[in-house]
Amino acid sequence: MFYPDLTPYSYSASDRDTFTDRTTGYRFVSFKAPYERINIGWLDAKEPWTAGPVPAAFAEKLQAILAVQAVNECLGYHDCDLCPDNPPADEQTWRRPGHVRACIGNGEIRVPAQQGAAFAAPLLVGHYVLDHGYQPPQDFIDAVLAFDLNRPSEPRWASFP
Repeated sequence: MFYPDLTPYSYSASDRDTFTDRTTGYRFVSFKAPYERINIGWLDAKEPWTAGPVPAAFAEKLQAILAVQAVNECLGYHDCDLCPDNPPADEQTWRRPGHVRACIGNGEIRVPAQQGAAFAAPLLVGHYVLDHGYQPPQDFIDAVLAFDLNRPSEPRWASFP
């Protein structure tokens, strides 16, 4: 599913977000999103996207966010269409759900952006960055670096500066 970076979020028609905080075990906490949602990292092999280097600290922090937060998890999985259909045998572990660099995803993350807004990215965003060289916009990189890992699912976005 492709959506251009920095466009209004429209993947789900719902105005609600459902959070899972993997650090506390709170699952499926649903609320009306009190913030504007902004698309980041909704890539498709048929659409152009930006490739390039990212700071190591960004990649590390992004992986940490992916490990603690999930939003709008689905029952099925979305395969990365940037990957080959039949990866070599040593790359089969990528297809294991929950693997840090998995090439399948079933949800999203939220990262606070400017006041009253949050970036909405698919769980595959880490895979896109680490394995395909996706370079998200600098605003997202800055937001990830500023993310408070002690509050991975707290819907406080509207109070962020």
